Amino acid sequence: MTIIASLLRGAELPDSPTARLDIELLLAAALGKSRSYLHTWPERIVTSEAAATFSDYLGRRRAGEPVAYILGQQGFWKLDLEVAPHTLIPRPETELLVETALELLPVDTAQVLDLGTGTGAIALALASERPYWQVTAVDRIEEAVALAERNRQRLHLDNARVLASHWFDALQGERYQLIISNPPYIADADPHLAAGDVRFEPASALVAGKDGLDDLRLIIAQAPQHLTPGGWLLLEHGFDQAFAVRELLAKHDFEQIESRDDLSGHERISLGRLSC
Repeated sequence: MTIIASLLRGAELPDSPTARLDIELLLAAALGKSRSYLHTWPERIVTSEAAATFSDYLGRRRAGEPVAYILGQQGFWKLDLEVAPHTLIPRPETELLVETALELLPVDTAQVLDLGTGTGAIALALASERPYWQVTAVDRIEEAVALAERNRQRLHLDNARVLASHWFDALQGERYQLIISNPPYIADADPHLAAGDVRFEPASALVAGKDGLDDLRLIIAQAPQHLTPGGWLLLEHGFDQAFAVRELLAKHDFEQIESRDDLSGHERISLGRLSC
């Protein structure tokens, strides 16, 4: 007979920096319960089926697979999102994009575009906070488009739409008050690509050429054709890319250019307003 407390005591994830949290999330999922249940009812008996599922989850996590992929879900902003290995796992630092976007535009109507939406995290967070905005989310990966659409439907966000498009390719003639993106921005030879959870994430959502700026260059160059006069472009980038991104924004007629720090003190996002 196995109880919750003994499984918690016996579980180990020596290579995970968040081992205790990972273990609790995996056990709670195996039981179909919340994390608080584990501590409220530590003497509850665990079925052999649930124990086997937990053991399988632990084995996958020890092999480096991210918890989000094991469980098929990840929290972002105030939303619970379905995730899958063909999309980037939404990260807390990306919530800075959402916070900033909500500051930039009024609460009434606006047309907003999220480029490279992946799970739909950014677009759906904005749509959930601003019911009068019309938010378009695009991605070039077919599976990501389907996943983001499932998240949209499950969250009943009728003011958002999900389209297949490689950046702006399917958006000819459309203009927006805000374009927002967390594009690939890692250099193709970056050693971090072979370490940690990133090993399991799709390279197409991470890598952008020799210096990591290829997609940022393209977005900044083409965005003026899709922004209304005075519209904003808001971008996430690498911790050491802010200066280069600000220079690119200035080169393409953006004003009021600035970068903002994430919770770790790194310049994580940059933004600019198209000249009127």
